[in-house]
Order: sequence, then structure tokens, then C-alpha cells
Amino acid sequence: MSDKIKPYERVQAARSNARPSGGYYLKRMIDNFVELHGDRRYGEDGAIVGGVGFLNGRPVTAIAMERGATIEERMQRHFGCPTPEGYRKALRLMKQAEKFKRPVICFIGCSGAYCGVDAEERGQGEAIAENLFEMMGLKVPVISVVVGEGGSGGALALGVGDTVVMLENAVYSVISPEGCASILWKDSAKAADAAEALKLTAYDLNKFGAIEKVIEEKGKTSEEICDDLKEFIVKELDAKRKKSTKDLLDERYNKFRKMGVY
Repeated sequence: MSDKIKPYERVQAARSNARPSGGYYLKRMIDNFVELHGDRRYGEDGAIVGGVGFLNGRPVTAIAMERGATIEERMQRHFGCPTPEGYRKALRLMKQAEKFKRPVICFIGCSGAYCGVDAEERGQGEAIAENLFEMMGLKVPVISVVVGEGGSGGALALGVGDTVVMLENAVYSVISPEGCASILWKDSAKAADAAEALKLTAYDLNKFGAIEKVIEEKGKTSEEICDDLKEFIVKELDAKRKKSTKDLLDERYNKFRKMGVY
């Protein structure tokens, strides 16, 4: 399918308050989900929800970025922008999944990592970098799904997957269009032009080979979109389970090594 909707319209759709965030897909898709808390170093971060449950009767570890529903909840969750504790909690759960041979499913949706001074004091950059490093070597299948706005390293910290999926109206970019426009043209009003140049839509990224699948949304309810996504993930995990650990890691490594080759 070709992408006829303008990129900045996709950005606005990804940011919509009415759009379900990662927690919705986690709760609807994962049965008997048990949430686990804390990074065992500093504290808890509500912007990342993670735990264990069952997908089609098979145990999985699921991790989702969650912005919350009410304004009070969103403030508590930093509007879905994770702190270092959130990324370290996610990594703790991934390593636990590796120990017990559970696949990992990540639902991504944030404008970026939380940029408060306290997050920088506690090592925000290091936490993101550690996730990138460790995810590349996880000895279990990893599937990452961009369900909304996938912003910068904040999103990439859960995006090192064997298979990366995007919903049709999700976006995934190193910087927001407004930030890019402010840097390039000193004018954030040129955000639409920046969105066009960034090639941040699901169809653009699929064409470049940065993601493997686009889940179409047009004419579907949130429930139908979630069901389509679940069906795809189940098939992907069935295929990944047949691979040896060496083949799984080699394919993940080669996938990311060839990105950016022109």
C-alpha cells in the first residue's frame, strides 16, 4: 500500500489523545499479565509497564510505554517519557526473560526519554545505551512494536528487535519535526517540511528496511488493530522459536549492521 497521507498528518495522528498507548495493547493482548516493578537500583517508573503473562498460551515478557489516561496519571508517568529507572526496569525484565527463555515483546510510544535534570543526574544516556547494547545480545526472540510516536533514543531503547513493527499512523524518528525545523531553519513552524524530510512514517521506514511490517489502521477499530497485531506477533514468534540461538543473534546483528548502507 502506498502512503498518500502527508507525514505531518501521521505525526498528529500518532500524538492524538484518543490514540491508545502501549498499555492498551499489552493488557488486551497478554493474558494473566502480572506487572513487576522497580529497577532494583533506584526506584519505579510508571512510564514503562512491564511483567510476565501469556500470549496464545505461551509465556512471554511484555514491556510497554504508557502515558496514562487522566492528567494526574499522565503527570505521574511523565506523559509516557521514561526515566533511567524505567529503562533499567525494562532491561531487568529482559534479562529475566532470557534466563527463563521467554520471548520479549515491547510496545513503544513516547515523544522521547524524560529530559528532567534529575534524569540526567541518574544517568539517562547510559541507561539508554546499556539497553541498546544488551538487547543486541539477548538470547531470546525480541519483537518491538511502535504504536504511536516513537521519538529519538527514548524509543530506540526498546527498539532493538528481531522484528520491528509499526502501526500505520505511528512515526519513528531521531528527532521531532518541530525540533528538526528549529535546528535546520530556526523556525518550528516548518515542522511539516521537516516531517517530509525525516522520512519518519511506517511506509518510509518499511521501504528502507528499518522495520519489517506495517499494520494498517484505516477503517479499523482499536480492537481490530490489536487483533491484527496479535496475529502477526504470534506468527513471528512461532517462526523465531524454530531458529537456533546462534542464527537468531546473527540475523539480528546483520539486520542492524546493514542499516544506513546506501
